Amino acid sequence: MKARDVMVAPVITLKPSATVQEAAKLFMERHISAAPVVDEQGKVVGIVSEGDLLHRVEAGTETRRPWWLRLLASEETVARDYIKAHSRRVEDVMTRNVISITPETPLQEVADLLESKRIKRVPVLSNGQLVGIVSRANIVQAVASVRKGLEIPMSDSAIRERLLAHLNAQPWAHTFLLNVTVNDGVVDLWGTACSEVEKNAIRVAAESIPGVRAVNDHLRIERMLIRT
Repeated sequence: MKARDVMVAPVITLKPSATVQEAAKLFMERHISAAPVVDEQGKVVGIVSEGDLLHRVEAGTETRRPWWLRLLASEETVARDYIKAHSRRVEDVMTRNVISITPETPLQEVADLLESKRIKRVPVLSNGQLVGIVSRANIVQAVASVRKGLEIPMSDSAIRERLLAHLNAQPWAHTFLLNVTVNDGVVDLWGTACSEVEKNAIRVAAESIPGVRAVNDHLRIERMLIRT
């Protein structure tokens, strides 16, 4: 899947000249937690989120640093905190360095980006224009909406061969310690796993093979030094 398959469009946006109060009301009314900020040409110039509105003078939540941190903080840092808490304009509180993706960005890359950058959403740009937005929730929705395709019946021997081939390709699986039997779609796992994690991973692998009706896990755990 790609970004275009899960992105939300059209996107609710704000202008740089919008007020902080207007942004807060928009979040509440539209049940969103952030909005890209676009200029008159439709170019994304920032993004404002609930996090940008947390430390506000109106709520009495402006940043209050301990005295010793105030001594260490630069005047620029303190001034930036003041702007964040007191400015009425979105352009003063928004995040300016916006990370973006394209409609063709693979969903795996989007998920990695959200995790590595510790962000909750990312705008989707096409030729510099905003065409959508992808959030963590959209990826979760994609997982929830996956429909199981029609499975072609597989013989027990085919199930066994596919499972063993899959496990042989995994760097964590010690298949020389493992035996698999399949009877009427029921997989029995025999032998030894080197850890509880490997044991569970083998079970998960078996459960994911098309045609498997159930998995009986008889694996025992025996921690050992595996020499390569």
